[in-house]
Amino acid sequence: MQHLAFIHDSFGIAAVLITVPAVIFSLASHSKFAKFFSIVPPLVFAYFVPTLLATLNIIPSQHETYSYIKSYILPASLLLLTISVDLKGIFKLGFKAVFMLIAATFGIVIGGPIAFFFFKNGLPPDAWKGFAALAGSWIGGGANFIAVGNSVGTPDSIMGMMVIVDVLTANIWTGILLYLTGREKQIDGFMKADSSAIQDLKDKMVNFQEETKRIATTKDYMVMVSMAFLCTWIAAQLGNLLPELGSVISHGTWKIILITTIGVIFSFTPIRNFEGAGASKIGTLFLYILIGTIGANADVIKVFTYPYLFFTGVVWILIHISIITIAMWLIRAPLFFMAVGSQANIGGAASAPIVASAFHPALATVGVMMGIAGYVLGTYCALLCAALIQWVNTM
Repeated sequence: MQHLAFIHDSFGIAAVLITVPAVIFSLASHSKFAKFFSIVPPLVFAYFVPTLLATLNIIPSQHETYSYIKSYILPASLLLLTISVDLKGIFKLGFKAVFMLIAATFGIVIGGPIAFFFFKNGLPPDAWKGFAALAGSWIGGGANFIAVGNSVGTPDSIMGMMVIVDVLTANIWTGILLYLTGREKQIDGFMKADSSAIQDLKDKMVNFQEETKRIATTKDYMVMVSMAFLCTWIAAQLGNLLPELGSVISHGTWKIILITTIGVIFSFTPIRNFEGAGASKIGTLFLYILIGTIGANADVIKVFTYPYLFFTGVVWILIHISIITIAMWLIRAPLFFMAVGSQANIGGAASAPIVASAFHPALATVGVMMGIAGYVLGTYCALLCAALIQWVNTM
């Protein structure tokens, strides 16, 4: 029997998720801690402090509040981060972004069967079907996870175990990526990567912020917040009306596509000038709440229940990391493309913009686009991976 967390009501959980980043940023702005936070970015703590709180049962690792935040706070954040996007600048990112996304997918496809080979004798029966489903999640997302699981006949008990493996291993890797964002210049320098296109996009965003910067009024905040949530609601309603396209595009995917499209359309109108009143700052605030939500879901105690399943997941992720690191070195790709390409697979359209925005809020839309591309690749490449895992299972 699972005991209720110390703080288990919706308002209390929301208060914790808002307070944690507030405390972290307050400490980071203090001169005594400036050097420390220059080494370990505040994002890392915003992610792992809720994980610790959930592990200590101070807040729950599962709660309906988290689902609500993911469903509505994420798209509201995306709208505010997208309204000033430089679409031409994103298109200039070009070949290297696509190459790293494909390399990340390839790492998942070959990593699954190799990792399964090492641990298959210590895994429960039909475990291969669970890892086949996990391939769907790690290339596409939740819809692909269920679709591939159903296609290979994965038992519900195995599906439940794979959710734990998914959440723990994927969240740990996301946390590492968030840490690496603070080492971007050093890593790009070591790799001799050309990040000029990304830097140009950042510079344009910073210049635009300076050009439109003004003291925000109460009306500005009211308009920005209401616009974010009203458009989110509209996108959700329209997304529910649009047809699901197999297992690739779900109602939730439509919602992300629509809210991003609305933001891009706004970027060609005077609405983009709300950036000067702090639109991306409010969007970033929403993102930090979401980051805490994802961190809270990673109940690390559960790893001891299924150690071999977890070890298989870790080896799989390590193979994926090795492949994308080699690809990054071969084409001299900047860290940004590696991180977002990986997260577009492992996390999908929901978390890829979080990692992208950790580099700069202007880059959140790149994460969305790559995450949606991951959805498209998800089912097809995951079925290939499933066939390879099944083949290893019969060896």
